[in-house]
Amino acid sequence: MVSLDEAVIARLDHHGERFEILVDPELAHDFRASEKKPELADVLAVEDVFKDAHKGDRASSDILNDVFGTTDLMEIAVKILEKGEIQLTTEQRKKMQEEKRKQIIALICRNCINPINKTPHPPQRIELAMDEAKVNIDPFKSAESQVNQAIKELRPILPIRMEMAQIAVKTAGTHYGKLVGEIRSFGKVLKEEWTKTGEWVCMVEIPAGMQLDFFDMLNSRTHGEVETKMMNQGGSKKS
Repeated sequence: MVSLDEAVIARLDHHGERFEILVDPELAHDFRASEKKPELADVLAVEDVFKDAHKGDRASSDILNDVFGTTDLMEIAVKILEKGEIQLTTEQRKKMQEEKRKQIIALICRNCINPINKTPHPPQRIELAMDEAKVNIDPFKSAESQVNQAIKELRPILPIRMEMAQIAVKTAGTHYGKLVGEIRSFGKVLKEEWTKTGEWVCMVEIPAGMQLDFFDMLNSRTHGEVETKMMNQGGSKKS
């Protein structure tokens, strides 16, 4: 559990009321962004829901029950973490942005080439180009969800092309709701359809270097109830 000195506020404005909890900034970020979530007890600095955390003004049980339908701290904390805003100090935000920046650079180096000489750009060259392009990094979004925008902003400065792979995915229709958003965060859905037996089939184009992560996500979300087929071994090219 993080100390109160290092904790930050996670805040949710809901139904005309404000609710705040004190959290570990890095673990709170992991709770929102990672599939493998940290223990909620480790995320919280103190097991209380406040109207104003700075003043120590706690939210009443009646208000919690009216707004959330429960007074259970853990249930309420999950809703605040998932839907609310996490306050960071300048130093904390800078540290998290730098870590996310390193992840984006690694993804670009892994998935992109210089189309002139067909070789990857060195990490330092990508980093300098990101500085020149003033690429904005959101510390609360995954590196995967930001890499395409970063590449777009780098193109006026660097000759760069992402190698792409096209993959057919087939799974039970019951998995659609929890899969479609995740799939679109990896790449572009080229086409999709429903079979007569209620299965969902789609063709998706993703960066070739993200295939293992993509397959891991599919298996995790469907508990292995998914079929995939590579439609262009070696990857197509997207300029």
